[in-house]
Formats: sequence, C-alpha cells, structure tokens
Amino acid sequence: MLHAPQQYLCRMHTCPHLRYSVIQVRQHMGRLPSIDPNTRSLLVCGYPNVGKSSFMNKVTRADVEVQPYAFTTKSLFVGHTDYKYLRWQVIDTPGILDRPLEERNTIEMQSITALAHLRAAVLYVMDISEQCGYTIKQQAALFQSIKPLFANKPVLIVANKTDVVALADLSAEDRALLDGVAAEAAKVSAGGFEGDKPGSNLIAMSTLTEEGVSVVKQIACDRLLASRVEIKLKSKRINEVGNRIHVAMPRIRDGTARPPIIPASVLAKKGLPPAAPRPTERDLQEAQGGAGVYNADLRKQYDLKDEAWRYDIMPEIADGHNVLDFVDPDIDARLEALEREEAAAAAEFEALDTGLADDHLSQAEWEDLHRIRDRKKRIVADNRRKRAAADNTPRIPRTLDAPRSRTAERMKAELGALGLDAAAAAAAAPRSRSRGRSLVRKRERAEGEGMEVDGAEGGEVKRLHSSKSRSMSRGRSMSLAAPGAKSGLKDSAQQNRGIKMADKAQIRMGRMARKGEGDRHIPDLKPKHLFSGKRPRGSTDRR
Repeated sequence: MLHAPQQYLCRMHTCPHLRYSVIQVRQHMGRLPSIDPNTRSLLVCGYPNVGKSSFMNKVTRADVEVQPYAFTTKSLFVGHTDYKYLRWQVIDTPGILDRPLEERNTIEMQSITALAHLRAAVLYVMDISEQCGYTIKQQAALFQSIKPLFANKPVLIVANKTDVVALADLSAEDRALLDGVAAEAAKVSAGGFEGDKPGSNLIAMSTLTEEGVSVVKQIACDRLLASRVEIKLKSKRINEVGNRIHVAMPRIRDGTARPPIIPASVLAKKGLPPAAPRPTERDLQEAQGGAGVYNADLRKQYDLKDEAWRYDIMPEIADGHNVLDFVDPDIDARLEALEREEAAAAAEFEALDTGLADDHLSQAEWEDLHRIRDRKKRIVADNRRKRAAADNTPRIPRTLDAPRSRTAERMKAELGALGLDAAAAAAAAPRSRSRGRSLVRKRERAEGEGMEVDGAEGGEVKRLHSSKSRSMSRGRSMSLAAPGAKSGLKDSAQQNRGIKMADKAQIRMGRMARKGEGDRHIPDLKPKHLFSGKRPRGSTDRR
C-alpha cells in the first residue's frame, strides 16, 4: 500500500470510505507478529490463566502482560531464546475454551490456526492447582478435543503451579487423568525417544519459583530436534546425500593394541562394566608417600631404540671430562679418618684451654677475662645487627637510645673507673659548640649575658613579640619561662630571639605567596577554559 500506483491512490482519495478501510487493514497487518514457519519453534497453549505468558517471560526476552484474570493475552506473541547455540522462537497463544469450533471467537481461532499450520513442539500447560477457574477434568477434556491438531508434532504436558499443589498431593482420580493425558500425548506426538519411561511426557513446573522451567525448555527443544532429524531421515533427500558420503576405514600400521575409548556414561547406559582407569601421576603420588616424598619418573616417557637403555646411568660431563673418572672410590674412608682427626684435635685444644685457665689465671683475672669476652660479644652482636639492617635504621635521639647515649655522667663514670679525673671534661662538655659562625656566636653570647645580668639585677625582662603583629594582646607573646631541657636553647632570651629570626625569614616567603620553603605550588592565573576559543555572544562579561 505504501508503493501503490498513482491512479489507485487518487481513487482512494476520491472515496474516503475505501481509504479508511485500507488504512485500517495496513495498521492491523503491522500489528501482527513476525513468525518464521521454517525455524525451530515452541508453541505454548492451554486454558486461559494457566501460566503460558509467565513461562514465555521466563525463557525468552519478551515482556508479555500477565494479569490474574482470563484472556489477558488476546493475540499471538513471539519471543526468542537460545539453546545449543541455535535461535528458537517461542509463541504464546491466547487461551482456548472447550467448546465447538463454530462457537469459538476470533481470539481463540488465532491459537487454533497456529496449532494447525505451524510445525513446532507443543507445550500443553495445565494448572494442577485449579486456580485458573477450570478443573483438571475440564483441562483434560480440552486436550482430547484439540488432540487432532497435535498430529506429527512433539507434545509435552506441563503441570504448572506446583508451588501451590505438588504432583504427590493430587488425588488418585486427578493423577490418573494427568497420566492419561500424558499417555495420549506420547501416542500422537512425533520425535519421542525410544525407550521413554511412562510419564516422561509429563513435566512439573512452577513459573513463580522457576523450578523446572529450564528442564521444560531443554526437553522440548531436544524433542523438536529429534523430530526434525527423523523427518529428514524419512525423506527422499537422505538417499541423495548418503550416496556422496564415504566412510574411510583405517589400516593397521603395527601390532600395538589401540582399543576404543568409551565414556563411562555410555558404558553405564548400555549395562557394560566400566573400564579400569589408567593411574594418573596424582594417584601414583598418593600411593607412594604423597607430596614431598614421591619423585616423578621422568624417564618412563623416553622414546628409545632399546628399552634396556631407559634407566642407564648417564655420565656427567664437566669441561669436556667425565666426572666419574675423577671420583675416588676410597673417598668415604678418607672422610671418616679426617673427621676422627678433627675430633681429636678439638678435644686436645679444649683440654689445653682448661689447663691454662686453671693454672695461670687468678680469680680477678678470670673475671676480667669474662668481662672482656662479654664486651666482645656485644660489639659483634651490634655489628651484625647493623649489617643486617644495611645501615638503614632510623636515627632517633640519643636520650631515647640508651646503648648509644654519650652523656657527661657516663664519660665521668667510665674515666673514673680507669683512674682518670674527668671533672674538668664533664664541666666543659655542655659548653662545647660547633666551630661555625664564630662572629654570630660571640654576638649571641654577648647579648645573652647582658640580658642575664639585667634580669639578675632585678630589672624588667624585655618581652619580644612576633613580627606578625605589633600588639602584645593580638600577636604571639614571648615566654618568660626558661626553655625545656630538650629544646637545645640556653634561656628564654635565646628562645625569643629564635622566634624573631623565624618570623623575619618568613617575610620573604610571604611576599612570594608561599607557605614555606617546601611550597612549590604554581597558581593558575589564566585558566584555559576562560581564555581560549571563540567568544559567543553573552559570554564576554563573565570572562
């Protein structure tokens, strides 16, 4: 209709009723689903509100409306799913009522037409909980009435809503009706497997808990594939294809036995005893002591001309010579003799050391010797510790590291133990300074001594203040208390002077807008997004 000739379009314009009818037909045809009759299809049918649309929503990517009242689905819906790397289409049909064909409405006739003309696997869904409003007997009667439409199609009976009522909870009469429907489905269906168990066409499912949904899909797809293969085998085309197939039989090349490898599942299905499993390396490892004890035999896979060569001792060659040519056969006896000689020498040395200590050393000398040995052990231990740490240990204050402390009291005690007078050295130790900046040190000492004299005479001690503020109430006030023992400062004057020097050093940093010497921030004075590109109208003011 979109590409109709011009004269027909002009005739439609002149006849508005005809034009309206044609537009309605086109819209109705556009709403019809696109069904491929040649592809693999699953057709879901049954009474209204038994769970057909819910099953389709679970197994496909379709989104069919599901409501708790009958005839929610009023037309055919098509969804697609994948199984064994193949694309399948699942067709959801409207509900069918058990009444004569001439009394069925247009909605029901869509399902009847699909069942009659589509070659697909039929899933007849039954509600065993009877929440759909129809009893199991009525649903079985509907199956008997539409049974001729299932000819030459794989048919499965799906018992839905098992989450409400299980198959085991059904009465004997209802279970007999279900088994009878399943038996009829096995008779009229095509593609059934040989040797199917009784009741294999009856599958329980619950679309609410999704229990059995995947099993229904798998069995239905397998039945349809088997049916399509069976139909192809019965056709005449199989003879044409078979004439072009050649089966090659291999010839025996040697006397090695190569039996066929049959899976254990196939042997169990055919009732044959399972083949003896070949031991693996893990089995051999567990049988011979486990991991860490078992040594894998790497030579058993060698492909040698003579099997007797497999475990021969292979010579070890070094610098072009066989190592075995230089092995002394009496090496063990010589080694034992050398060990006995070393043991005798060690015993003789111990006896000599014990005699010297008892004969030539007094008690005081013996104690001094022990102290010397302990001192040597500590030095060796400290040296080993430093070497193990690769001289990468953090430096901490001497006051917190007792073994490395070098205080005046320790110096005085150690020198006094040696018989030396360490009073002068201990008195001069706190005043020792580095030999740098002598002029600055003289000025600091002169100013400090002057301030100390002023304070001793009872004069007022001048309080320095921070250069950041001239107001004593607003700025950082100087402390009149003496500095702490760990601060490294002599008195409060020196402490205040240090604060003042720090303030002066910060002035230059403040002029450069830096927080300190470590401030490397580069301010972005001209951001890229504000100073590049064209300027559209109305954006100049914000730049």
